[in-house]
Amino acid sequence: MTVKETLIRLFEENKGHYISGEEIAQELHCSRTAVWKAVNQLKEDGYEIEAVKNKGYMLSLESDVLSEQAISRYLEHAYPVSVFQEITSTNDVLKKLAVSEHVPEGTTVISDYQTGGKGRLGRSFFSPKGTGLYISMLLRPEGTVMDNLMLTAQSAVAVYRAVRKVCGVELSIKWVNDLYYEGHKVCGILSEGQTSMESGRMEFVIVGIGINLYEPEEGFPEDIREKAGSILGKRSEGKIVDRNRIAAELIREFYALAPEKTLAQEYIDHNMVPGHDIMVIDGKTQRPARATGIRPDGTLEIVEQDGSEGTLVFGEVSVRLRDGDQIVYK
Repeated sequence: MTVKETLIRLFEENKGHYISGEEIAQELHCSRTAVWKAVNQLKEDGYEIEAVKNKGYMLSLESDVLSEQAISRYLEHAYPVSVFQEITSTNDVLKKLAVSEHVPEGTTVISDYQTGGKGRLGRSFFSPKGTGLYISMLLRPEGTVMDNLMLTAQSAVAVYRAVRKVCGVELSIKWVNDLYYEGHKVCGILSEGQTSMESGRMEFVIVGIGINLYEPEEGFPEDIREKAGSILGKRSEGKIVDRNRIAAELIREFYALAPEKTLAQEYIDHNMVPGHDIMVIDGKTQRPARATGIRPDGTLEIVEQDGSEGTLVFGEVSVRLRDGDQIVYK
């Protein structure tokens, strides 16, 4: 562990409490001057550290710079977690690690900012600095793609549980893989995988999750302003949570739910689609229908315009809620 990593660990373990410079110097096996320099480096990285004469240094309770050391504090199991302050796409980086280095299941990549965040159907995912949580997690499941279709739904439940526990907020789930709060999208999920051409079995699955915890101070870009939302509003409005704790809770819930073959009940109970008119998007075609329920396997029950009943399967189509001819949730 480097000097910087050790110092981060010390501050995170004593968050909200002062540590004397002497204690830190002894732990780091360095001089008080070296401690001062290291603390200033962390401040430059965004850590909110107070320094008081005869008391020492204290990491503010409101500081939430993402780090492996902070996240590991909340986890009982030592997952291989890598945290970046800036990255192209957590999914892309983890995919490269899965292929070239054959990293194990449980490997997780997290970033504070993505320059090339990815959404479904080739869309980009707005990933500004300091306001969200962008995380990708690796599974090496058994079976084929069809055997693992529920992973996206289980991922949505993992987000629902983590946000409820840490933020005290209950989100709504939109079939198949988005989460909404107060009518706005606050989380998107993108699952990608690689299959063996010989056996047809999955070699790995990467689930990428992007959560809008805060609204940027300057607001969301014009093209997504009507649709995008945040869980906590702007940081300046005073609602602050530790993103490291949310990341840890999400990791814990995701890896616990992933092996389960039974759909978590929250996915059904908190889904916003059943009971609404929808627009079914299938490639370049779309048609109106009525969503009536979600089955235990996660498929969406619908009634077509001609009165016939059917189901929609994960990965095959997208749906949009509508009010008459007007689309409500895209």
